[in-house]
Amino acid sequence: MKELMGLDGKRVLIVGGGQGNGEATAHVLASLGCNVAILDLELDRAEKVCKDIEAMGVSAYPISCDVLVEEQLVGAIAEVDTEFGPLDGMVCIIGMAGWAPITEMTTEVWDMDHQRNLRFFFWASRELASRVLARNGKANICALASVDGIRAAALHASYGAAKAGLIHLAKSMAAEWSSEGIRVNIVAPGAIITPRIPEGDADGEAAMSGHLPLGRRGTTMDIAKAVTFFMSDLSSYVTGQTLAVDGGYTANGWPGIMERASRVKTGGTMGVDD
Repeated sequence: MKELMGLDGKRVLIVGGGQGNGEATAHVLASLGCNVAILDLELDRAEKVCKDIEAMGVSAYPISCDVLVEEQLVGAIAEVDTEFGPLDGMVCIIGMAGWAPITEMTTEVWDMDHQRNLRFFFWASRELASRVLARNGKANICALASVDGIRAAALHASYGAAKAGLIHLAKSMAAEWSSEGIRVNIVAPGAIITPRIPEGDADGEAAMSGHLPLGRRGTTMDIAKAVTFFMSDLSSYVTGQTLAVDGGYTANGWPGIMERASRVKTGGTMGVDD
């Protein structure tokens, strides 16, 4: 399996790797022989993940910075690329949404959502790509967007717009860098159980899962496996693409459509006002 994946001995930086989707991704990559650097706002979280994956027989490198500060993020990537070794890839996990109706959304919320979902990825990818291109190397870059960047994001429009921008930026990066050996792809999660969005009460979980064709919320391992696909040789002919890992949410029309359709007799009709 390691030969098929092509990750054995590679070095990958996970930006936002201290918990949740980032931590799960670190474990999957390490299980395939990948050496992993963990960047997190909280150094103790990065150190814990590094300790865990070092026990799997790979090298790890913890580092901390605030990704919203350009100098810190660029400096951290430079340090990892120099001290840990030339990077073969980067995964960007970080993202968060501000919630408000558009008519009540402040410029501060709009700007913050673009900073923490889009702008940092521009900085990080530009820095890594510049280093890889300078040494005539190759690299894979993967970032987490969201289904909210594919479909409407009511009451968190600034987040959806930023994630849509992330998806488009990745396409542009892929178009510019692929001929130089750098692939860029996106994973767009749907409803995922994470430390920030844990499981709720049974009734709430059932109601949410009822709108998902696969009948459940996703896990961090679901996301980690999709990211690993893009970071591995399994996707060697794939770039500039977005994979929705959402339990079928984006394929399901509006919530409840399958339930409504099941009540219609064969040969009958159903109007949108039924």
